[in-house]
Amino acid sequence: MKRLGFALLMLALAGCSSAPPPVAALAQLVHIGPPHGIDMPNDARDVSNELKSSGLDFVARYYRDPASRWPTLSAGEAALLSSSGFKIVAIWESHSHQPQYFSYAAGLADAVNAYRQARAVGQPFGSAIYFAVDYNAQQPDIYGPVDRYFRGVAAGLASVGGSTQYKVGVYGSGAVCGYLKHMRLAQYAWLSNSRAWTGYNDFSTWNIRQLPASATLSFGHDWNEATEDYGGFQVKSQLTAL
Repeated sequence: MKRLGFALLMLALAGCSSAPPPVAALAQLVHIGPPHGIDMPNDARDVSNELKSSGLDFVARYYRDPASRWPTLSAGEAALLSSSGFKIVAIWESHSHQPQYFSYAAGLADAVNAYRQARAVGQPFGSAIYFAVDYNAQQPDIYGPVDRYFRGVAAGLASVGGSTQYKVGVYGSGAVCGYLKHMRLAQYAWLSNSRAWTGYNDFSTWNIRQLPASATLSFGHDWNEATEDYGGFQVKSQLTAL
């Protein structure tokens, strides 16, 4: 028994003297640091096995115009992501890269459609729906059409009873995010990775910050980091033990 105890002691000392694992490996094991996730245009079910081994916290998916060529987040996709342990971030996008698209009427219509899609997938109340401003808007647009668009979003949600049910987020430049949060037209801000866009370096109160794609994933996506509160959700009725 004494020899066995000595051998065990020597093994323990040898383990202590070995080099510690890299910081990145430790982070993956104990999951330290801010939440990380991706946004992707395609159905997450198509890459579910790869996602499950990714170590991500959330997946951002889109509500869209039914005529869009890109797939909209569905109830089945939301259920799979939730049961796999991911949070979901919902974002509405429709012609959001075109300055002429933004108006009060467009915001109102988009909010109503986003609300209906959120209810269809079972998005819980209290979470956020982000609305995209996917171009480098300057002050005349921000103070004019973009402002009116988000006032339309508020009116649209109010018209279907969702103004107290879903929080409003914005995806866009630092200038757009900063203005809309300051005006209380958005409660959450998602800073675009387009670093040449106005206000990128001046805006620090983001909830999600978009980053370049990761080489570790084989499909189209953008990488993101988030604060602890970023408006994500899970479809609770579909959760399984993790």
